[in-house]
Amino acid sequence: MTQEKFGEKDFQAIIGNLLRYGVWTSLSVAFIGGIVYLLNHSQEVENYSVFKENDRNIFEVISAVYNGAIQGRGESIIFSGIILLFLTPVFRVLLSLFSFILEKDYLYVVITTIVIGIIIMSISFGFSH
Repeated sequence: MTQEKFGEKDFQAIIGNLLRYGVWTSLSVAFIGGIVYLLNHSQEVENYSVFKENDRNIFEVISAVYNGAIQGRGESIIFSGIILLFLTPVFRVLLSLFSFILEKDYLYVVITTIVIGIIIMSISFGFSH
């Protein structure tokens, strides 16, 4: 077995573990946030007849979630878990990019860079109104 193939298998194992542990971590964070939320708001009745749209940009949302999670607010902890869940495949694509660079597989470097660009554009345009 050559050293290159061994490194490739190591990267595949790391990527697999990233996906596995990323999902479990995000679910655990969201579950803990759900418990915190229920402990603090179990008697409240939510009004679902009115939809409240949020027109903040992504940086304001992340800042509000971060500050709320630091303060121990359940809804912010749940949202942190959701953000972690969304970031897990993004980290997988970034790790794949580094793997392709090390393997000198430039076609896949270009394709992965395009995918990363699409993700960045989707996030940017998805949160701007």
